[in-house]
Amino acid sequence: MFEIVAFWQKLRAKAAAFGVVLAALLGLLIFGSQTASAAPNWTLDPSASVLTYQSVKKNTIVETNKIRNITGTLSSAGDAKISFDLNSVDTGVDLRNVRMRFLFFETFTYPTAEVTAKVDPAAFADLATKRRVKTTLPFRLSLHGVDKDLEASVVVTMISDTQVSVASEAPVAVHVEDFGLLPNIDKLQQAANVTNIVPTASVSFDFVFNAEGAKPAAVQTVAASTTEVGPVATDAAKSNFNDEECLNRFAVLSRTGAIYFRQASARLDAKSRPLLAEVEGVVGKCPTLKVEVSGYTDSDGSPEANKALSERRAQAVADALVADGVPRSQISSAGYGEDKPVAANDTPKNKALNRRIEFSATKLAN
Repeated sequence: MFEIVAFWQKLRAKAAAFGVVLAALLGLLIFGSQTASAAPNWTLDPSASVLTYQSVKKNTIVETNKIRNITGTLSSAGDAKISFDLNSVDTGVDLRNVRMRFLFFETFTYPTAEVTAKVDPAAFADLATKRRVKTTLPFRLSLHGVDKDLEASVVVTMISDTQVSVASEAPVAVHVEDFGLLPNIDKLQQAANVTNIVPTASVSFDFVFNAEGAKPAAVQTVAASTTEVGPVATDAAKSNFNDEECLNRFAVLSRTGAIYFRQASARLDAKSRPLLAEVEGVVGKCPTLKVEVSGYTDSDGSPEANKALSERRAQAVADALVADGVPRSQISSAGYGEDKPVAANDTPKNKALNRRIEFSATKLAN
């Protein structure tokens, strides 16, 4: 949860870094030993680049995590773009990774974040001689369907004529509310049973860019942490999950609240499609488990009507999964009506929490 906030800052810092890289590279291209006509494009080296973020929970507990899969380019025209694979959030714990992905970032709908920047090379006219320049650069961060213009202080260092480092001069503060993610902090707090996740994260980074055609070289980064840098395999690359990974994913997917129905109806809304696709992918990688789709309602109406509605809704979800290729033998459904509420049925918000679909798994019978 705290990782979420930190991740935000991380994204912001990264965006700034990207803008710096772009500027630095442009300075190299235009003011360095190469002529403008021979200016190359630049590519981020993910194996030498580091992005870390710190989040705070319970007001005092600080945790440092990473976004592992980062790609970026810088054109000779000064256009910079850095993309972050939010499914590569690395907290060091699988369950926390899944919470961050599905509950905070909602990667089933928003799998990536992106930073873009346009840099004036004139601002880096002295880079070729100074070899190190500090500056404040503006950038745009696109995250969770929201675009926001930000800026960050960065240090650009020419490692060689074909390699540039862009690093944060100080941690960058990123505010969760700017991207409409405050409700998702509530989801994290409930899932992890923690309180007081600070809605601001501190991000540090060191990004290394190589000139197009240049051979990557080993680089000593100067970010806050240099361990476990570079790309990491995500769920998409795994053939199957172990039982613990399966249970982690079903438990967290049950808390997303991203299965939608028409009011008082068992008809699935099209907005449910992204999460259903995620569930299908998990079931397919848990071949030894049988998944129960469970439906629940709030307490409005009679208990009998609520139980019938919850049964129809659970069946509708199960049918949708089977229609998309999930084996019928791996899916069952049940409705529990207004039983087992997760909140008191005393406010519209709490009633919405009780109207839910959950997924649980047990071993398939031999």
